[in-house]
Amino acid sequence: QVQLVESGGGLVQAGGSLRLSCTASGRTLSTYAMGWFRQAPGKEREFVAARNWSGERTYYADSVKGRFTISRDNAKNTVYLQMNSLKPEDTAVYYCAARLTGTIRTQVRDYDYWGQGTQVTVSS
Repeated sequence: QVQLVESGGGLVQAGGSLRLSCTASGRTLSTYAMGWFRQAPGKEREFVAARNWSGERTYYADSVKGRFTISRDNAKNTVYLQMNSLKPEDTAVYYCAARLTGTIRTQVRDYDYWGQGTQVTVSS
């Protein structure tokens, strides 16, 4: 079993930045692909970013490309999401997820473990 705990969410003005962290316990993340998803009120959970197990490959949703960066520190068993130039439409609960197979996927159903989420609110 893997337990994922997100942190770093909060309230920020439009144009600001936040860095989310996701720390795992129970197993090492070094062979997992890691992803970030978000869910706004009344909407389905959507893909934001992912990084493969080695960290060499990344993939981003078009809506965040150029503004968000996913990174990982396998030694710390932690994944990060650096969010810059935030917009009100980025407001959502952000979830990190781990995929046993280390390749990148963008669908919720392809991830095996999930954190509890952290709220990000961007004011206009």
